[in-house]
Amino acid sequence: MSPTPANTTPIEDYALIGDWNTAALISRRGSVDWLCLPNFDSAAGFAALLGTPEHGRWLLGPADESARTTRRYLPDSAVLETTHVTAEGTFTVTDLMPLANRRDDLVRIVRGVSGKPRVRHEWVVRLGYGKVRPWVRRRHRGTRDELLTAVAGPDMLVLRGDRLPHRSDGRHIDEFTIAEGEELRFTTTWVQSWLDVPDPVDVSDETEKTLRISRKWSNRCGYEGRYADHVHRSALTLRLLTDYYTGGIVAAPTTSLPEDIGGERNWDYRYCWLRDAALSLEALLAVGYTTETDMWRHWLLRAVAGDPADMQIMYRIDGSRELAEFELDHLPGYADSRPVRIGNGAYRQKQTDVLGQVMMALERARDLGMDESRHTWALQRVLVDELADHWDEPDNGLWEIRGPLQHFTHSRVMVWTAFDCAIRAVRKYDYPGDVERWTELRDRVRAEILDKGFDEEKNSFTQYYGTDEVDAALLVIPATGFLPGDDPRVLGTIAAVERDLLVDGLPLRYRTASGVDGLAGEEHPFLVCCFWLVSAYAHAGRLDEAHALMERLCGLANDVGLLAEEYDPIKERMIGNFPQAFSHLGLIIAADDLNRIGQGKRSIRETADETESAARPS
Repeated sequence: MSPTPANTTPIEDYALIGDWNTAALISRRGSVDWLCLPNFDSAAGFAALLGTPEHGRWLLGPADESARTTRRYLPDSAVLETTHVTAEGTFTVTDLMPLANRRDDLVRIVRGVSGKPRVRHEWVVRLGYGKVRPWVRRRHRGTRDELLTAVAGPDMLVLRGDRLPHRSDGRHIDEFTIAEGEELRFTTTWVQSWLDVPDPVDVSDETEKTLRISRKWSNRCGYEGRYADHVHRSALTLRLLTDYYTGGIVAAPTTSLPEDIGGERNWDYRYCWLRDAALSLEALLAVGYTTETDMWRHWLLRAVAGDPADMQIMYRIDGSRELAEFELDHLPGYADSRPVRIGNGAYRQKQTDVLGQVMMALERARDLGMDESRHTWALQRVLVDELADHWDEPDNGLWEIRGPLQHFTHSRVMVWTAFDCAIRAVRKYDYPGDVERWTELRDRVRAEILDKGFDEEKNSFTQYYGTDEVDAALLVIPATGFLPGDDPRVLGTIAAVERDLLVDGLPLRYRTASGVDGLAGEEHPFLVCCFWLVSAYAHAGRLDEAHALMERLCGLANDVGLLAEEYDPIKERMIGNFPQAFSHLGLIIAADDLNRIGQGKRSIRETADETESAARPS
């Protein structure tokens, strides 16, 4: 008997639900193929996403393989409703993770719509990322509460439902018909294995509360422009990736979905990158959310703690510092893409751009009226002072290059940005700080960038000093205030990106053939870079081209509005971890830029920079 092939379900066929503490990926057919419990960075109990059904999944879907399926999120929520139309009839499955009960529950409601369709039910628990087969028992609590428990080590999953599946060859499976108007409810709950089985969840009450909480949060979104549906869905997605208890924001809920199918570019993104989180905050602030910024500032204080020299580029969701990278040999990987990685060795890297992004987000919060506490400014001040001592060292850059350290031009621009934000905070709000030293360094960094990071012959900024390669990260230069969007050097950089990096009109991060990252294989257009190009066009006054690209990018989202890390325009499919915070925050920021620039409004940084520009070297 041949082995079951590794999962090749198109990445765009998945939808996301979550409880602001962890999240599940559910396929179009109704299979929960990825769920880490109890937290985003915990081990998965359903890991079929990176393997086969035998590595764990929870399927509630049509027995008829030829069923026609549509799905949607209920308005202003992450409650998923999937409709399956079969030859025998139609039924829906409503999936959610309750937001208000401070437990880890996944609720699934099957409703008959017409006829008598057959429903397939499989509950296959494999703890430890699909490696550990648990001890499964059918149990009773009282006379009516029948349930299944799956226990291994510290974890217990509890399945309740109106009709429980039966054991069959190491799995629990069932098939049943559901009539029009009939409803069956199922829940899976995680609990520590040494505790008592928790009481059943009140499905109706938790569904109603989850919808109410989601809609109340969504209604705070202040964006009303041309791309409102996509902005609102992106904001909701960023909220799903933000931890309710700690305020940490993960880059994605998945690991090892490949950037190169069958290759080694597979990374674990279930952690909190300071840069990604800061950009997420900028996006959320742009559309009216401030509470999340305050939560994240306190998360940052706890994570960075005492010595600014020890600041990492990324942390676990709870602020833990150890993210040692290792490989799971028992999983074949998505579409046989190996290795499957847990942890991320990039946490030890030096990425000098990070502080500039953090300072930009916190500056925007200040300028929107959020109070800055003595403690949060003190942290920023010591981090800027630390940067002042080491700004001129080579680093790994924004893209976490695993090749030789370089003087990346984008990193240098963000060093300039960190000093620029700090100087403005002192001058505008009278905060303490060594503004004279910071000003001298800011101007020195600027002069160095214009001297070493710009190729006169190519008329473009370069990826790093001493090369003529270009990098899509350079498209953010106008957003930092380093140069205006219509400066000839910025226009030349846009032209170089168009010439060297576009694949079917969409930009790569950089040319992997240059060998700068030290990895084999290739990549596909990186979606946040695509949104940066939208913003760059807008800043350059090319609004028609900006809107045309924005429309195309919004059209790449899947049927429920989600975006992965990359997109393959040749095979027309999503690539990389999913959904990706970078992609969704990029969409929001690009939409805000188009809205603002189209109305002739300048950003906070553009307005603030007017008083500084005369003193800067050109």
